[in-house]
Amino acid sequence: MATMIESPLVTLSPEQIEELGKAFDAIHDEVFSDLGDRDRRYITNMISIHRRMVVASRVLLLASRYRTAWVAGTSLLSLAKILENMEIGHNVMHGQWDWMNDPQINSSTWDWDSASTAEAWKHSHNYVHHTYTNIRGQDRDLGYEIMRVDPHQKWHPVYLLQPFYNLLLAALFEWGVATHDLDFDAIKNGEKSSAQVKRELKGMAVKGRTQIVKDYVAFPLLSGAAAAAAWTIRNARAEGAERSQPPVRRGLKALRNRAQRRSARAQALTAALEAGRVTFRTTLRADLTANLIRNVWAYAIIFCGHFPDQTYTFSPEEVQDETRGGFYVRQLLGAANIEGSPLFHVISGNLGYQVEHHLYPDMPSTRYAEIAPRVKEICKRYGLPYNSGRFGKQLGSVQRTILRLALPGGKPRPKPGPYRGHNAATAPTNGSAPNTSGSEPTGPLQSAI
Repeated sequence: MATMIESPLVTLSPEQIEELGKAFDAIHDEVFSDLGDRDRRYITNMISIHRRMVVASRVLLLASRYRTAWVAGTSLLSLAKILENMEIGHNVMHGQWDWMNDPQINSSTWDWDSASTAEAWKHSHNYVHHTYTNIRGQDRDLGYEIMRVDPHQKWHPVYLLQPFYNLLLAALFEWGVATHDLDFDAIKNGEKSSAQVKRELKGMAVKGRTQIVKDYVAFPLLSGAAAAAAWTIRNARAEGAERSQPPVRRGLKALRNRAQRRSARAQALTAALEAGRVTFRTTLRADLTANLIRNVWAYAIIFCGHFPDQTYTFSPEEVQDETRGGFYVRQLLGAANIEGSPLFHVISGNLGYQVEHHLYPDMPSTRYAEIAPRVKEICKRYGLPYNSGRFGKQLGSVQRTILRLALPGGKPRPKPGPYRGHNAATAPTNGSAPNTSGSEPTGPLQSAI
């Protein structure tokens, strides 16, 4: 399909693209020459905080049959899973901390709390997605092969269902990503050997089983056993206190009768088992809830950074003979930032700076906020857009696109004009020529979807 909207890349001369590439390379080199103790402390502190949160949440969930403990433990566990998935696992496996030469905090050895195997995810995400970002037919993350998120994608009747399985994907995001990593197109086309497919399926099965046993069997059993033991100990203490009373007192309660004692013990055992059963179920529900929250959050951050109205897609022909500078421009145009507080950026893995992440996927995430002003300055200098918006705006535009493109047809939404500064409005355009005069950008608006 012919490209429906012109990319700002075509408005740059080869000389400008080369200069731009050197400017972005300079940012990378300067940051990496400055990496040191403060960066090391950040990631080690994040890992320590995550582990403490996990321990605290599990302790709270030992008493999950009580509502207050359940809410507190589930909330803490959800936050811990988000932190591990986004700011730690995703970024460590991107190689952002490999410069430390730490044998544990390293992309070659790290595994995360997710259904995806590290090997499969690093291939499909680090290599395929970050190399072929938003190139139609090559970037498999463009709609995850099951959704139509760009009007250039050919419509099929199955897309009528995408508003519904979009919700299912959000709820089961880690499992959707793990399945996506298998690359069914490659299997169908014979690009993967049967041995490789079997190895990947075995890896996925082992990882999936580990996740299921950990969250839905082992920890609920631990909580249930602890609750049953606590109930038994408390009952034994109460029984011991009654036995220590004078004989007359014991006689008044009819505890001299052995049959009554056996009945009381049986009742205590039944009560202990019931406490364990209830706690098992409430902990299981807490783990399900925490994974659901983590999955929906990861889905929202990923989709907001890749599929809002602002981003461009590219045909293979548009990126033929792509230079280093052209690669940077494609990454810049194919991603979008999400505005938020420092806490928001931490729990989003600093992927609120999706533009900076796509420019420098191997740069420690803590540096994205620092380099953002320099990236904006380059955008302003060369008349390029700097895609950014509030979380609600980005998520809303993504969901609107999913709903509209479930139906046939559709055209690209209007794109931002050249970046002119934080407080300057940028008129939507289809990619006008670099503009440094301060006048409004030119170029016809594209029809709205």
